[in-house]
Amino acid sequence: MDKNSKKEKPRTKKITQFEILRPNVAGIDVSDNNGMMVAYPVNDTDMVIEEFDCYTRDLRRISATLQSHKIVSVALESTGVYWIPLFLLLQEDGFEVYLVNSKHVKNVTGRKDDEGDAEWLQKLHRCGLLSASFQPDNQTRALRSVVRHRLSLVQTCSTYLNRLQKALELMNLKIHAVLSDIDGKSGLRIIEAILAGERDAEVLADLCDYRVKASREEIVKSLEGFWSDEHLFELSQCYEMYKFHNKMIEKCELEIEKILQQDIQSKNGGVIPKMAKTLKPKPSSDTDICFKLLNYLYMLTKVDIASVDGISGISVITALSIYAETGPDLRFFKSEKHFASWLGLAPNTKKSGGKVISSRVPKKKHYAGQVFRMAAMSMRNNKGPLGDFYRRVRSTAGKAKAVVALARKLAVIYYRMMTDKTAYNPQAMIEYQEKYRERKIKNLEKRLMKLKAEAAAAA
Repeated sequence: MDKNSKKEKPRTKKITQFEILRPNVAGIDVSDNNGMMVAYPVNDTDMVIEEFDCYTRDLRRISATLQSHKIVSVALESTGVYWIPLFLLLQEDGFEVYLVNSKHVKNVTGRKDDEGDAEWLQKLHRCGLLSASFQPDNQTRALRSVVRHRLSLVQTCSTYLNRLQKALELMNLKIHAVLSDIDGKSGLRIIEAILAGERDAEVLADLCDYRVKASREEIVKSLEGFWSDEHLFELSQCYEMYKFHNKMIEKCELEIEKILQQDIQSKNGGVIPKMAKTLKPKPSSDTDICFKLLNYLYMLTKVDIASVDGISGISVITALSIYAETGPDLRFFKSEKHFASWLGLAPNTKKSGGKVISSRVPKKKHYAGQVFRMAAMSMRNNKGPLGDFYRRVRSTAGKAKAVVALARKLAVIYYRMMTDKTAYNPQAMIEYQEKYRERKIKNLEKRLMKLKAEAAAAA
C-alpha cells in the first residue's frame, strides 16, 4: 500500500445509544392563542401531553402541574416574545429552563403538529441533546428592555425630524444648506421663531450661532421662502412630536440610570462607590446620554469599554447597548469564537466530501451584532491600526466583508476585556501594523527591481 495515500484505515466504533440522562424533564411548545402543549412524564414508562391556555392563571397552573410531578428542568421552543412570561415564571418557581433554538430541534420528516413538537422536545431534553440559548439575568434583562425602547424612540424622533425638514423644503427654506444639523441650537431657534410668526429673513439670520461657517448673505438667502399655511401647520405638528419624543428619551435615560444604580448598589453592599477619576466620552456627533454613563459601566465591568477605538465611535450609548445585550458575565460562552458566532459575525461553514460547499455569515437580526457592525462602519477613516485593518480587508474582499471582519475583531477585544478584566492594549496591533508596512515596502521594492531589470533587458 502506498505510504502517501490519503485514505485512512477504517475505524471501529461502538454504536451510540441514546442514554436517558435526565428523566424528570418536560418539553413545552409555546404559542400565542393556540394554547401551549406541555409534554411531561408521569412515571418511568408513560408521558402526558396536555394543552394549556396562554393566560396568566394557566401559566401558573403549568408550573403547579410540573411541580406536582417533580419536574426539575423544562425546555421551551417558541418564536416571537410569547415565551418570556412563562420563562420568567418557571425560573422564579425554581425550574431549570432551557430556551432552545427552533432550528436545532427540527423534527424528523412526517406530519408536524404542536403535540408532536412538545413530545420531540421532551425526548431530546431527557437525552441531554439540547443546549440552552444565552439569557441574561433579570437585572440585565430590565436594562436591555429600556435600552431597546430608547432606541425605538430615537428612531421615531428621527422620522419626525425628517418630516420637519421636508416641510421646510416644501416652503423652499434651504436651512439644511447652511446648517449641518437642523436640530442644533441655531436650527431649533429658527424653527421656533418661524412657528412664533417671524418671517423676516434678516431677523431669522440673527438667531444663528456665531460659529456657523456660512456667510450671513448665504444664511439670509436660505431663509427666504414661500410661507404656506398647510406646510406651516405640518411644521408645527412635527416639531411638537419631535420635542415630545425628546422628553420621552430623557425619561428613558433617567430610568436607565436608576437601573444601573440599583445594579451597582446590589454588588457593593447598597452603596455607590466614588471613582477617583471621571471617565470622559469621546466627542460624538450624536446626542450623548444625559448622565455619566461610562462611570457606571466602569463600576459594573471594571474596564473602560470606551478605550477601544470604534466601540464608542458612534456615541457613548453604543457601549451601553453592548453591555445591555451581553450582560456583565460572558463565561456562558466557551471562547471568543463562540461569542462571535452568537453575535452572527462568524461564517457558518458547511463541508461535504472533504470540500467547503458554503461559508457565509448567517443573516439574522442580532442587536449586539448590529452594534458592533455600526462601530466598525464608523472606523473607515480611522488612522489607527483597526482602521488600517478595515481598509486592508476592504481592498481585497470588499466593504461588506471588511465591516464584518472588523466587527468580529472588536467583539473579540471586548470579550477578552470582559473575561480577563484587562484594559485594551493596542500595542500588539501597532506592531502588526508596522510589520505589514515593512512587508509591503519590501514587496514594492522587489517589484520595482523587477521592472528595472525588464526595462534594461528590453533596452
